[in-house]
Amino acid sequence: MCGRFFVDEETAREIEKVIHNVDLQIQRMRTGDIFPSQPAGILTQCGKRREQPAAIASGSISPALELKEMQWGFPQYQKKGLLINARAETALERKTFRDSVLHRRCVIPAKHFYEWDSDKNKVTFFRKDAAVVYMAGFYNRFGDEERFIILTTQANASVSPVHHRMPLVLETGELKEWVYDDQFAQYALHKTPPVLGREQEYEQQSLFLT
Repeated sequence: MCGRFFVDEETAREIEKVIHNVDLQIQRMRTGDIFPSQPAGILTQCGKRREQPAAIASGSISPALELKEMQWGFPQYQKKGLLINARAETALERKTFRDSVLHRRCVIPAKHFYEWDSDKNKVTFFRKDAAVVYMAGFYNRFGDEERFIILTTQANASVSPVHHRMPLVLETGELKEWVYDDQFAQYALHKTPPVLGREQEYEQQSLFLT
């Protein structure tokens, strides 16, 4: 699962390379640790392009990404708390998620994310190449605000010693395909994420594992 992630100024600068209309949007990028229920910068379809899928498919309009601010977590009307993750393998089978996965996909950028091992030690996961960790997700509107969920999948060898689930991490070159291309999205829901580096904290000490 993923219950906390971190965004810094370097992440914001890297995002400038993949989004449209940089100056106005990047000012809304929240930095620091991001917890469920808090707002975060999310990459989605850009403006009117989301209303012109045929033009995108034909190539007459090029896909572009927009940075928006959304709250993390879908409300549960019958229960307390928020839905913050969804299993990628079964998201299309869930009535709560299906329409959003089909029509409102997004990308959640982070410097790194955290998990906790069985001894409650915090472990930080990051890209070994120092790139942004782009996590696949989807969103929906609830009242007057948009909210997102992070998709998770079976943990690969770099994460499984700590937790059996991990975010569905995308490569930089896959971002627009995930957001715009329905066929690619079907494939991506079952892809194996890239191997990540990790740093484990033991009280006041840390151990780098790569």
